[in-house]
Amino acid sequence: MSEFKNIVIFSFLLPAFVYGQTITWTLQTNPSLPQGVELYKGTRSSPILQAWYLDIDMNQSDLAIRPYIRSSSATVPLFCQQVGAYAAVNGGYFGGSTSYSSVIYPGEVKAVNVQSVTRNNQSYPVIRSLFSMDTTFAFSVDWIYHFDMTPGGLYTFSQPLPYTYNDPNPLPPPLQGDGTLYDDVLVGIGGAPTLVKDSTVHITYNEEIMWGSGVGFDNNDPRTAAGYTRDNHVILFVADGRQTISEGLGLPEMAQVMLSLGCIEGMNLDGGGSTQMATPGNFINSPSEQRAVPTILAVVHRDSLGVPAQPLIEKIIDTEDPGCSLIGSGWFASANPGYWGGTPAQLNPVGSAQDYAKFTPNFSTPGRYEVYAWWVAASNRCPNTPFIIDHNYTVDTIRVDQTANGSTWFYLGEYIFAGDTSESVIISDSSNMGTYIVADAMKFVAYDTGTVIGIPNVGYSNPTRYLLKQNYPNPFNPKTNIEFSIPKTEFVTLKVYSLLGEEVTTLVSERLTAGSYKYDWDAGSLASGVYLYRIQSGNYVQTRKMILLR
Repeated sequence: MSEFKNIVIFSFLLPAFVYGQTITWTLQTNPSLPQGVELYKGTRSSPILQAWYLDIDMNQSDLAIRPYIRSSSATVPLFCQQVGAYAAVNGGYFGGSTSYSSVIYPGEVKAVNVQSVTRNNQSYPVIRSLFSMDTTFAFSVDWIYHFDMTPGGLYTFSQPLPYTYNDPNPLPPPLQGDGTLYDDVLVGIGGAPTLVKDSTVHITYNEEIMWGSGVGFDNNDPRTAAGYTRDNHVILFVADGRQTISEGLGLPEMAQVMLSLGCIEGMNLDGGGSTQMATPGNFINSPSEQRAVPTILAVVHRDSLGVPAQPLIEKIIDTEDPGCSLIGSGWFASANPGYWGGTPAQLNPVGSAQDYAKFTPNFSTPGRYEVYAWWVAASNRCPNTPFIIDHNYTVDTIRVDQTANGSTWFYLGEYIFAGDTSESVIISDSSNMGTYIVADAMKFVAYDTGTVIGIPNVGYSNPTRYLLKQNYPNPFNPKTNIEFSIPKTEFVTLKVYSLLGEEVTTLVSERLTAGSYKYDWDAGSLASGVYLYRIQSGNYVQTRKMILLR
């Protein structure tokens, strides 16, 4: 754990006849936290308590709050390090590496709150809480329900379902018509129950069916919560518990603490052995367990928010469009739903490259284009379907598993297209695995139509903001290049990590003048897989993924 300098600032008085002695809050100094983020430690002797909170001033234009989810769990310090967060707390409820609480990224729902729980051998539909930020950077705690796995299926409700403690009667699921579409959500993380609403303690423990869950109501335990104040500060709170140094808190007292910290709305996150607050590589609190978790709620630089850029060019080619040709005699329409547009997905038996679907974008503007594919997945699909990308007088082949990842835009990579009419993407039947290949739709997206090739590793241009670009090409084998921009002279590090957070190599570790830079990386004999590259320049930290595909 990092060492901090303690400065007693003030204390909040809670009703002694209910909660015991006063909690004394002490400002901590931590050099890894940027301007606008303050850390406080709270202590009291009876009942003994140790608690912490981060106060994040969201009026700072370079700060953001966002969740992260990963397929394999990690402790919060390691999680922070891998995603490049300034600090974070653990997220919502989970089992194994599966999140049972919502995780919403910009334009994407990664996980949903459980839609029902089992109590008394019955299934109870349930509406639970979401802590979120909308597209205007305003915060909210709402009761929400996901009607599907898309942002368009997220609805808020004025109240959760009116269950009582140990209610014997499950209620009907909510109806969309009784809620309000949350159409401007940017990011969010689920939990339960709500603690503070409209500047009053409002604990919906029974309504969100936390009874029978293992989450106690008024017993002292480790706890984690998130809330926000009227002046647009976010409060991330943890209380240690189940230890001689700290007994923990019940939900009523934690709600009072959040209220006393100025929260006008607040929500409970997972607690117990999951309760953790950390900076990259270091715990801030003293967890009762160092439990690996699949989700966190993090403080990041605003460039790390991942707000989708507005494309300059977006072109979608369906199998019914003039830009698609189905070559060969084996093509037939799939009966399965989930296809793009108005035409069913087209199937063809695997074979020997005689039959293929050819998508020709015919770009009028050369540039870097992200390439996506849409198909309908099924168990009899080819698990290594070849997508042959003919671009900029180069041919790359990407093999994808069409038994999975269906009915969504699957990212194939970013490629330079010269605007030549011969450029295309071909889905070939050249495989001896599975039964059918699938052709449905292709999407090409360009955010910057300027093609830049062969730039040396020196500064160029005069950028006005920090930027870490996606590596190119991606996927790559074995060479790729990474571009970034810094608006002022600073010491810069650019490092590559494995998914486990192990440092693979350092590409940059020096003081650079303001400008834009491009560095090449040769992965040599490294194994195929996903790697992370992370830049740090002053307070700016950004991490991106890249795929080595041999």
